[in-house]
Amino acid sequence: MEKLRGIRVCVFDAYGTLFDVHAPLRRLAPEIGPKAEEISELWRRKQLEYTWLRSLMGVHADFWQVTGEALDYALERHQVAEPGLRDEIMALFLKLDAYPDAREALAAVKATGRLTAILSNGSPSMLEAAVRHAGLDGLFNALLSVEEVGIYKPSRRVYRLAMQKLQLQDPASVCFVSANSWDAQGAAQFGFQAVRVNRTGAGDDRIPGRPAAQIGDLSELTALI
Repeated sequence: MEKLRGIRVCVFDAYGTLFDVHAPLRRLAPEIGPKAEEISELWRRKQLEYTWLRSLMGVHADFWQVTGEALDYALERHQVAEPGLRDEIMALFLKLDAYPDAREALAAVKATGRLTAILSNGSPSMLEAAVRHAGLDGLFNALLSVEEVGIYKPSRRVYRLAMQKLQLQDPASVCFVSANSWDAQGAAQFGFQAVRVNRTGAGDDRIPGRPAAQIGDLSELTALI
């Protein structure tokens, strides 16, 4: 695998890359039953769709609201209306499990002397809660939220935010890491050296932007930089 050149900073997507977004429904599966996995998949799909639609409509709401609206849709679609369940699921979204490879990979990147940051759709409070719960405190130089620009990824304004906050001039000095193909491709189109974490072996989306590399999990990242 060819190494990336000139990397000064590693910027990570959060949800689906560092944190397992399906952990809440997996945890509650014994009481929800066989619908749990389908609900989780629909919830995640709608969560992303609503960010894109709101960005196109020019009607921004923070990721906590979008996440709740997507969950409401998924629960209603599957006719799940147990009292208190919605609030319990939302509370668990603030306590997502980190993927097993996340901590070691982040520590390895930090050991190279490079800066690390999160660039996420999540609101600041959501990101702080997730990082704290997963025990990843101290592994990031910055937690960057789209709330500062009022639009969601893959808008160029979001990737530009990372450049501004990290005081960088050359987008090619950024290794951007995401397990979401559309996000990795959007970052690549912007000019970052994007690395897609492809845990499932799925193909790229049919949109502009070609990641500089693909890896199977985060443990392979430091070999690239």
